[in-house]
Amino acid sequence: MKNAIKIEGLTKRYEGFCLDHVDITVPTGSIVGLIGENGAGKTTVIKAMLQIVHPDEGAVEIFGKDMKTCGKEIKEDIGVVLGESHFHEFLTAKDVSAMLGKIYKRWDSDLFFSYMERFNIPVQKKIKEYSKGMMMKLSIAAALSHHPRLLILDEATSGLDPAIRDEILDLFFEFIEDGEHSILVSSHITSDLDKVADYVAMIHQGKILFFEEKDILLEKMGILKCSSEQMKDLQNVEILAVREHAYHIDCLVGNKGQARKQYPDLVIDDATIEEIMIYYIRGKRI
Repeated sequence: MKNAIKIEGLTKRYEGFCLDHVDITVPTGSIVGLIGENGAGKTTVIKAMLQIVHPDEGAVEIFGKDMKTCGKEIKEDIGVVLGESHFHEFLTAKDVSAMLGKIYKRWDSDLFFSYMERFNIPVQKKIKEYSKGMMMKLSIAAALSHHPRLLILDEATSGLDPAIRDEILDLFFEFIEDGEHSILVSSHITSDLDKVADYVAMIHQGKILFFEEKDILLEKMGILKCSSEQMKDLQNVEILAVREHAYHIDCLVGNKGQARKQYPDLVIDDATIEEIMIYYIRGKRI
């Protein structure tokens, strides 16, 4: 199967905000990073695709099946981690395992407790005694322990220290290494996606601005530095957004290689995912 997820025209209208005809695919065996500033619509995309909120328009297929009609069946194969733990604070990890064992047909308590050991999480303590990092690792362990084929994570690494984030990213690589598992992860921590994402989709004000293979995106994008006069004379340079400074202009360009050949005397730096996001959000769009 080519795509683990196929979203077409997903729309959800609220007063003051609209998720506007979003199209995203998650190829099987890949990690897709959904980026955007807080309030851009990342969480709404995930909640609408999972039918947590009901979309006004659009279609969502997961494993080739319609989410509206086959949702219960599909959810057996999905592990979901939202931004905060939704387990009651007075539960222990043993309580969580017992509860989820009654929900998921393929719940694997041995696997769950192996993750608890790997993550060094005390299983006797109540969740209210856990740190934020422990709670997130508990949520990820729970999402993985019914043998899903797809992980959907909303800001799963937000607020965690670098060591814990690195540990979780290693787990993502392990999850997809057989080529049969896939991940959709929303995050505003773009350095994590620099490490793990195969594809990047950017959402801004409810609209998808681009969906691109990460390596191709970074190969194409660059930051060109020039004066305002030099900018007027640029030919055959794809300028996507600009940021003006006191004595120079920085331009996000979409054809970095060609621009370097045509203007070898100008500084054209590589662009990171974070810089690309910032230029689209805060720069002047061309």
